[in-house]
Amino acid sequence: MSLHIPFDNSYARLPAGFYTRLDPEPVTAPALIAFNDALAAELGIARSGAGDGDGDADAAELARIFSGNATPPGAEPLAQLYAGHQFGQFNPQLGDGRALLLGEVVDRNGRRRDIQLKGSGPTPYSRSGDGRAWLGPVLREYVVSEAMHALGIPTTRALAAVRTGDDIYREGALPGAVLTRVADSHIRVGTFQIFAARRDRDALQALYDYTIARHYPEASDPHDLLDRVIARQAALVAQWMSVGFIHGVMNTDNCTLSGETIDYGPCAFMDAYHPNRVFSSIDRMGRYAYANQADIIVWNMAQLATALVPLTEDPEAAVKRFTDQVHAMPDRIRAEWEARFAAKIGISRPREADKTLVSGLLTLMQKDGADFTNAFRALARDDARDQFTDRAAFDSWAGTWRARIAEEPEPEALMRRTNPAIIPRNHRIEAMIAAAVDGDDAPFHRLNAALARPFEDDPETEDLRRAPLPDEIVPATFCGT
Repeated sequence: MSLHIPFDNSYARLPAGFYTRLDPEPVTAPALIAFNDALAAELGIARSGAGDGDGDADAAELARIFSGNATPPGAEPLAQLYAGHQFGQFNPQLGDGRALLLGEVVDRNGRRRDIQLKGSGPTPYSRSGDGRAWLGPVLREYVVSEAMHALGIPTTRALAAVRTGDDIYREGALPGAVLTRVADSHIRVGTFQIFAARRDRDALQALYDYTIARHYPEASDPHDLLDRVIARQAALVAQWMSVGFIHGVMNTDNCTLSGETIDYGPCAFMDAYHPNRVFSSIDRMGRYAYANQADIIVWNMAQLATALVPLTEDPEAAVKRFTDQVHAMPDRIRAEWEARFAAKIGISRPREADKTLVSGLLTLMQKDGADFTNAFRALARDDARDQFTDRAAFDSWAGTWRARIAEEPEPEALMRRTNPAIIPRNHRIEAMIAAAVDGDDAPFHRLNAALARPFEDDPETEDLRRAPLPDEIVPATFCGT
């Protein structure tokens, strides 16, 4: 088999100060875990000679390419430079410490996409790290990013996962792996921040021009760019919250200009609902708790606005206008949130009074520790009462709710296509990783297949949809580094 990837690498044509060119570091014994054929076809990746009866040879070739052992023709591997605020503290230089952008393709829909290896070895930005990833975070990102795509939420995608045959060392020896990630781009708020912090206006202008051309060709000036990024980020965070997703590490280097979800390190989907829920083991102060995500994205957009000021003709006037734009963002997020949560209870044309219905249900869920996903899904089946311990309180709420949705055209259908039946639950992900560490990839493949159909009530996946028992709860998630 030979693989043809139609590379067209625009980022590599930016000035050399934007990145460092280098090749992936080879691994000992690459072995393919998964290759996303559907995504590959979308990207225009062609596999000539595949399917000739030698599947092992095909898998071996894919493993060589997507472990970094063989650089495909047309690739121009590079590590990107950026800075970022990490838990509110500015780090003036970060960059791809364990990732390399192989290059870009223009997919079959005319959309430019990055193809990046994660865990491909050290770079000049590794900061004494080994540049590697262990199997657990690679499989977690593959599963969760593909699940987010199936839920209709803008996200990076997973093209391949490969075992390296090498152990890496964290708290002990762990099996190594490499993920191939696909993104609309890897331009981050932190990419703008590094050139603004260095007062390199030429580089900042080049990045701005590139971002406009790639993502926002209709944008007329830096204020217009900010407004469009704000719109995407407001919608994105409302979508996260509508499915109970907690990103876990909303640093500005993990906030993309394209409006995609990126970096599935200490992320999680809530089981029992609580607005202050935190999973990330490194978020000791709850900065990125579930309910704080709407505030944090506003803070991140303020950092982007600050980085854009040097591109304006009148900085003093620009600061005032940028400030007004950022201060208006909470209302945009609130409108997105209210529309999505109204739909979750079957309301397609929300009114002001519907806010009370939504908040009332969330209050009941918090009080009873009801499972976020299962309680909302049960509304369409009319058995949500069973999700609550204080059933009298639920009955009181449900009387008002039923009277309200009687005015809606198709509330049950709306709830079924809005409330997923299945999410990537922490305890199932951890079980899948444990099995893979022992050499059994079947749970990984089964979980992926089930999550590809999140709005179906498949009796064959009932065990994957069940909330964790008390001894199955995974209270914390960890960064993949």
